[in-house]
Amino acid sequence: MNTHPSPAEALVVVDVQTAFVTGSGALPGAARLLDRTADLITRARQAGALVVHVQNDGPAGSGDEPHTPGWALHHPVRDGVMETVVRKTHDDGFQGTPLHDLLSTAGVRSIAVCGLMSEMCVQATARTALALGYRVALPHDGHATHDIPAEPGVSEAVPAATVSRVAAWALSGDADVTIAAADVGFTAPPA
Repeated sequence: MNTHPSPAEALVVVDVQTAFVTGSGALPGAARLLDRTADLITRARQAGALVVHVQNDGPAGSGDEPHTPGWALHHPVRDGVMETVVRKTHDDGFQGTPLHDLLSTAGVRSIAVCGLMSEMCVQATARTALALGYRVALPHDGHATHDIPAEPGVSEAVPAATVSRVAAWALSGDADVTIAAADVGFTAPPA
């Protein structure tokens, strides 16, 4: 069993929105992902860690267009100083948002990242966190994406699990990407 060397002081839950995890647009393995993200949120709350729900504001007509049913966060957000929502318009949860300020004000040095899509918003957010000096845990079963369809003359279809693994592997020199969600530990940030 792999364990994270130090507990995460914050959990960043990326784009776990209704359009992506329910109905016909649900990604493969959505139920499993929701179980993992719900458990991570529960344990982070219990430990007093900061919980940040990142919510994507998609373009008009998209499943995550603001203030449409698909835009809603799947997991309920608790009121309080240790849980918040950060809205974004780019893949990277840090770009143009107060995410870094929230984390640094709380004294956070170590984060766990979960959510979707693995190769887009999850990877972009984790990569920026690393560049900003945070220790990052990206549990291998805590993020997911869609299959990539076949493209004649380019490649066969790529299963979602492979896409997620490759997205995480690209960060593996710097982030802990082999830890299971159940093994991520949490603690309250120092500030």
